[in-house]
Amino acid sequence: MAQLERSATTHTPAGAGVDAVIARMRALALDLPPRDGVAVFNRVYLSVTEAVGRAIDSGPAGGFPDRTAAITLDVRFAERYLTAVDAASPGDRGPACWRPLLQFRRHPGVRPLQFALAGINAHIGHDLALAVVDACRTLDCAPAALEDEFERVGDLLVTLEEHIREELMPGPDLLQVADPLTHLLGSWSLERARDAAWGAARALWALRELPGVAAEFAHRLDTSVGLVSRMLLTPLPD
Repeated sequence: MAQLERSATTHTPAGAGVDAVIARMRALALDLPPRDGVAVFNRVYLSVTEAVGRAIDSGPAGGFPDRTAAITLDVRFAERYLTAVDAASPGDRGPACWRPLLQFRRHPGVRPLQFALAGINAHIGHDLALAVVDACRTLDCAPAALEDEFERVGDLLVTLEEHIREELMPGPDLLQVADPLTHLLGSWSLERARDAAWGAARALWALRELPGVAAEFAHRLDTSVGLVSRMLLTPLPD
């Protein structure tokens, strides 16, 4: 339950900008085998972060009128994922939402699309809500002040999810109703996860004066998101 109070990490201060977290993701990509489940998600998330960086650099034309707020939210968001991966070891279980991906990352029965969606589920369902709170503390503002930036990042993620499904689809057999992966894909929605993350962020902010209750809420959010990730990573027959 201390996860809520812990800063995402001190590796990349928000002032360092999006380029710093992109550099860390690129370095991680070089260290991992391509088929590794974390590597699959990292490729997906790297492309999202690069798109966000380009949009931020475009200023208001990119949908981010408040550049400082956008950078802070994006960096705090990315740090939640990078910290979870950096801390992964047999002696450190890390956040429950990331444990399934870290545990099954090399399972031969899990398809690349499952790895990507499990990572997105962990990052959106859990990390995004806490990142909004992190950013609010940094900027000394309420979540409402970051809603435009939140929505713009969410729009980019929805677009990317469509690209992921097209790129990682195993083939025409996915269209068969009996294919188990079809059922897994139909059980999860990025838009619903994004809406839930915004609600969780607002709840956590409202509970900030009740740290014990806020920590319990964050813990339960973490475990429930982890359960969904575990279901998404159910090994499937070829």
